[in-house]
Amino acid sequence: MADATLQHGLAGEFEVPFFGAYSKKVGMWLFLASDSLTFGALLFAYSYGRISNPAWPTPFGKESIINATIMTACLLSSSLTMVMGVFAAQRHDKAGTRNWLLATMFFGVAFTVLHGMEWTHLIKEGMTPSLNPWSAAVPLFGGTFFTLTGMHMLHVTIGVVYLGVIALRKKFLIILAAVWLGGYLLIPSDNVFHYGIHALLVCLIVAAVILFLKPKDYDSQDVEVAGLYWHFVDLVWMFIFPLVYLMSTKI
Repeated sequence: MADATLQHGLAGEFEVPFFGAYSKKVGMWLFLASDSLTFGALLFAYSYGRISNPAWPTPFGKESIINATIMTACLLSSSLTMVMGVFAAQRHDKAGTRNWLLATMFFGVAFTVLHGMEWTHLIKEGMTPSLNPWSAAVPLFGGTFFTLTGMHMLHVTIGVVYLGVIALRKKFLIILAAVWLGGYLLIPSDNVFHYGIHALLVCLIVAAVILFLKPKDYDSQDVEVAGLYWHFVDLVWMFIFPLVYLMSTKI
């Protein structure tokens, strides 16, 4: 009888699939399923408020719509670069994977910056979470708008950090720390993002813990799982853009 020897810890060790998918992908799908409930609740709350209030404000003019359209183009472009990054990872093209992920991060950062500009413009016009200058009868408009778009912007920021960790590993920590420190020192204290920049500090701490406690070379599965998260964030915006912006344009 031939002896069979089992060896563990080999490179490319076989992982038994769960419903035809590896555990990382299943875990991400479960997370996205739970996260979709959060966004579903926020979208429902905004939609209910809009339908039940005839005096719902329409503050978004031509400039805001153009800005939001460019933001949408950034996210659509980032979906394409993310797909190319997954393809490059499957070909074991490390340089190509890194470059495509960096391109995806660029579009994500551009989206966040443009969204920050939109927030700043609305705040200067007098909009707050509890009131708005366009319709005093609908005080919930600011709260629902900032909560929905803020939650999405936070997800985009986390996605950029996620991709940065995969693309650059520990080198990204230096970049992230520099961005946080520069933002904290340069953003005026009366700007809402002066305190929001601390979200990057939290991401920095979490990323450092992961990279130092469990260092590894990220493979095509890791890139694909990150792609699932990124495409989910893009998909959510495809609901927010028409609901919040296109349906609330100035007549």
